[in-house]
Amino acid sequence: MAARVGLTAERLTRAAAELADEVGFEQVTVSALARQFDVKVASLYSHLKNSQDLKTRIALLALEELADRAAEALAGRAGKDALAAFANVYRDYAREHPGRYAAARFRLDPETAAASAGVRHAQMTRAILRGYDLAEPDQTHAVRLLGSVFHGYVSLEMGGGFSHSAPDSQESWSRIVDALDALLRNWPTP
Repeated sequence: MAARVGLTAERLTRAAAELADEVGFEQVTVSALARQFDVKVASLYSHLKNSQDLKTRIALLALEELADRAAEALAGRAGKDALAAFANVYRDYAREHPGRYAAARFRLDPETAAASAGVRHAQMTRAILRGYDLAEPDQTHAVRLLGSVFHGYVSLEMGGGFSHSAPDSQESWSRIVDALDALLRNWPTP
């Protein structure tokens, strides 16, 4: 039956990613995907091991998409311009693909993580930080700071946390990026 409908692991992963954007990443299962294709769950097991495998595949797809977008946005940019472009990629991706964005936070086993586009994300973040002349361990602290601020802000914004008061969240986002730039330029020494 799977051959009849042209199912492949890649097609199933893309469909599951779209489903995640519609219903939420946590709601995506092999059973839900089988219902979407109107096939028996068993027909999907020749392409997928289980729901964990499916979620891992969605996470890998999301990381790859984000890395590709970030690389394109960063090309030819440095300093605050690069920082803002990088931040905006994450925020825009989360707004366009909320389920995939959640998937990009899915915990991967160490071997899978090391082979994923997550490595490219870390490399791009560190490339941005080279423009701020941070040495280790400050660079690692800054990577964690940026990830925390970007993810925290996006999560709160997507949850409606900033929709009840002025100024609008775009103005705050711009001010936060400005503040991060200023902090990185004047990184405190212990």
